[in-house]
Amino acid sequence: MTVPAAAQELGGRLPSASEKAAANHLRKILAAHATGDAKLRVLDDETQQPTEITLTPALSSLLMELLRHIGKGDAVTLVPVSKMLTTQQAADILNVSRPFLVSLLDKGEIEHSLVGRHRRIQADHLFKYKKERDEKRSKALADLAELDAELKLVR
Repeated sequence: MTVPAAAQELGGRLPSASEKAAANHLRKILAAHATGDAKLRVLDDETQQPTEITLTPALSSLLMELLRHIGKGDAVTLVPVSKMLTTQQAADILNVSRPFLVSLLDKGEIEHSLVGRHRRIQADHLFKYKKERDEKRSKALADLAELDAELKLVR
């Protein structure tokens, strides 16, 4: 599996075997305490003293999702919603070609701004488009499944 150039530029890389194992182990520990605020005790490298951190259920859930991807061996890149993305970075996130993404921008389907002559897309605008696109696809698939079920009844 290769990591797209934009993902490498953003810091994404494939986790090592030991990182995958550690991620899976930590995810299981967090999952066991996901019902309420989980207390995590970590050892401070400098002082060698344990420090206790309280993880809310929302933070635990977010960390478990991140750890699940790392544990599977996926390259993971965190993108702050306020980050401005290049057209290539945005295309990589949507898994489309850059020219196709540019056509979406030109049609006004994704909000963007110009920096000089370069288009930039704010990450939260891209994620909003992606969510709407995925919801439309899911609905279309459900509609097709329903039509298929109706056709089988008619036969």
